[in-house]
Amino acid sequence: MSVPAGEAEGAAGALRPAGASQEESEDEGEVLEESPCGRWQKRNEQVNQGNMPGLQNAFLAMDTEEGVEVVWNELQFADLKAFKAHEEKIKTMFEQLVVVEHPNIVKVHKYWLAMKDSMAQVIFITEYVSSGSLKQFLKKTKKNHKAMNVRAWKRWCTQILSALSYLHACDPPIIHGNLTSDTVFIQHNGLIKIGSGMLQKVWHRIFANAIPADLHSPVCAGREEPHNLHFFPPEYGHVADGTAVDIFSFGMCALEMAVLEIQSNGDTCVSEEAVERARRSLEDPNMREFILGCLLLNPDKRPSAHSLLFHRVLFEVHSLKLLAAHCFISNQYLMPENVVEEKTKSLDLNMVMAEMQRRGRPPVQWRYSEVSFLELDKFLEDVRNGIYPLMNFASTRPHTLPRAAPQASEDLQNTTPPTPEPFDVETRKVVQMQCSMEWSEEKGQWHLTLLLVLEDRLHRQLSYDLLPTDCPGDLAAELVHYGFIRLDDCEKLGTFLENAFHRHQLAAS
Repeated sequence: MSVPAGEAEGAAGALRPAGASQEESEDEGEVLEESPCGRWQKRNEQVNQGNMPGLQNAFLAMDTEEGVEVVWNELQFADLKAFKAHEEKIKTMFEQLVVVEHPNIVKVHKYWLAMKDSMAQVIFITEYVSSGSLKQFLKKTKKNHKAMNVRAWKRWCTQILSALSYLHACDPPIIHGNLTSDTVFIQHNGLIKIGSGMLQKVWHRIFANAIPADLHSPVCAGREEPHNLHFFPPEYGHVADGTAVDIFSFGMCALEMAVLEIQSNGDTCVSEEAVERARRSLEDPNMREFILGCLLLNPDKRPSAHSLLFHRVLFEVHSLKLLAAHCFISNQYLMPENVVEEKTKSLDLNMVMAEMQRRGRPPVQWRYSEVSFLELDKFLEDVRNGIYPLMNFASTRPHTLPRAAPQASEDLQNTTPPTPEPFDVETRKVVQMQCSMEWSEEKGQWHLTLLLVLEDRLHRQLSYDLLPTDCPGDLAAELVHYGFIRLDDCEKLGTFLENAFHRHQLAAS
């Protein structure tokens, strides 16, 4: 009996206490602290963020702008001298993390530096992942005497590789460096989420050597946990991490997904013999070749994440349905919000939507009455969430990450929580755009009204009196600067405004 991908249940990424009394619930809702900008409110409820080295505290928090729950993470450093020596590196790292945008990577929304109890603090806000870890799900599946569904295995491998391919294609490349079945999470709808590994790298590459050994005790160093050592390749610790490190770790995750558990026989760590037994138990030759290629001892011979997506065990020609869904999602901003619902209402269900001619026989016809519009809506939502990525295409251009310019350092001991930046960087995708233009005889200029619908259904309505020197591209860039839209939507909005300007000006003439 197999388990579909959508049945991943449990508590891991952010686990709430069960059976809490009403009084405890009221205490958990208490606001302990606010971010400098006032948007994020830390609550009195700790959550488990999995295996993140150096993370002392993680609390549930509220995003007052979007009305959703997030996680308030705290990194604390008692050695101020060591912290000051690497402060710019930390800032650069977090500036890069904030712009990382992928459906299979846990989103970092914001960060800031502060002082608390004579200790330096890095506080950062991340997406709330209320699902179970991969390891938890595999243990639960094995306990119920079920086998791993091959399609679920392929789907999860594809999503993890999609995230790794994105990270490795960044400029400079991002190496996760701590990919294990404890740091991969499965949402209830089958969506995989992994955390960006740059947080782990900062601790192990910078602070592990800079801070005295007696200060390491409170730190959860995930890479040093014996039961996870088999996820790291032989070269780890001897040479600088490269993308091949993540490929080895992914191969071990794929192996564990295939066999459900790599037995440690009660030992503190998984032995090479246990890994070898798991390898030999693989019956599918394509799956075995795929996994063993990732686990090659020579890092130079391991395949890239992008090339693995084209391996015959994963590769499949995308259906026209999936291609059409991605095209629809990509251009949904041009359509009304409820376009699917409105279109289905006006359809004649007896109308033929497709027909296949056959020589000497009657044609095969498909009618709209045979389509489940509820299933179609669910499928579009899954595609929008990243469960079915399009991967069988040439690699896109590298994602250039910002490099923080050196700043004059101040005395950290005299620093209060910093003044918030003038504008937050918008990270939500624009899914719909509408605009109207009216000519004002009194002012002798056009008045623009722009409606933007973001992916979390937040509506933004902006109005502006156009100047003769205004051009669509500059207006779109200004909206990015002031935090109204994300950078990736700038070109799209500029084209949309240019078409709108042309259309309205033609109508006026």
